[in-house]
Amino acid sequence: MHIGPHELPNPLFVAPMAGVTDRPFRQLCRRLGAGYAVSEMVTSRRDLWHTLKTSRRANHEGEPGPIAVQIAGTNAAMMAEAAAYNVDRGAQIIDINMGCPAKKVCNKWAGSALMRDEAGALRIIEAVVAACAPQGVPVTLKMRTGWCSAERNALALARAAESAGVVMVTVHGRTREQGYTGAAEYDTVAAVKAALRIPVVANGDIDTPEKASLVLKHTRADALMIGRAAQGRPWIFREIAHFLATGTHLPPPPTREVQAWLTEHLQDHYGLYGEDLGVRSARKHIGWAVRALPGGVAFRAVMNSLASADAQLRAVTTYFEQLADAHELLPSSHGTAANHERLQRQA
Repeated sequence: MHIGPHELPNPLFVAPMAGVTDRPFRQLCRRLGAGYAVSEMVTSRRDLWHTLKTSRRANHEGEPGPIAVQIAGTNAAMMAEAAAYNVDRGAQIIDINMGCPAKKVCNKWAGSALMRDEAGALRIIEAVVAACAPQGVPVTLKMRTGWCSAERNALALARAAESAGVVMVTVHGRTREQGYTGAAEYDTVAAVKAALRIPVVANGDIDTPEKASLVLKHTRADALMIGRAAQGRPWIFREIAHFLATGTHLPPPPTREVQAWLTEHLQDHYGLYGEDLGVRSARKHIGWAVRALPGGVAFRAVMNSLASADAQLRAVTTYFEQLADAHELLPSSHGTAANHERLQRQA
């Protein structure tokens, strides 16, 4: 699969998630099977570009290409300027955020709120495409199915985006009103795919290899984007890739390998954020990693009381060494047989 001139190793993408999809997490997911990763969204406000928060979000040091930066905003001229600024800083693909449902974003009429103003959304798309075209940088779009169940306009907006020069569209199968509640629907994704010539990516509730296969068959999408299911389980990408290629499941990863992946991720995380913020923000990643494991709830309570990187790393090492003594392969509640049975009941 290609995004503009960029050939991707596989059609399994890491979703841009605010506060999650930073450089260390993107690199970890890429190592464990993801073919593409997009940064968490960067604001179009010029006065915030040089803040520490934005510079961390735009940090791509040592990251394999293509470098994809997602931008968010409401003003076409500002979005075009933000696109050009990020291209100058090394972005090889610019993604426009019209999918974020967060109130602090939508209250400013950014993110998925842009879908309520198709004319304004199209002005932004045209401005960003025009800003990126001289550098040969492709523009992609991430959206929801619409604002609410009565305003599902993803198909109309996707058609307009394609005509304006967008080279790929990702559709999360929920409205903004749903947030992350309820179940994602894929009929809208299928309709968008049937209408467009450019690649279409399906997103939402893809959390098992079986679900990935079902979504691909239902939507005929060119790729899948995975977000929350990768939190604490970044090897889901290689699990899905193996299942799609062979129809069989990989065994769970060795417990000590998971320990090594998590330890390396934490060290990279501390390096990006510094110790104080790094320790606090790493707690969520550790919590996701152990939430389905024996003793994980109790371990999270202990972890949240630790205030230094050394203490955090020692605790993680001790926990996983004890777990590995009892379980050579990682035990978890993500059992593929159980998930397959659940999917069959839902079908």
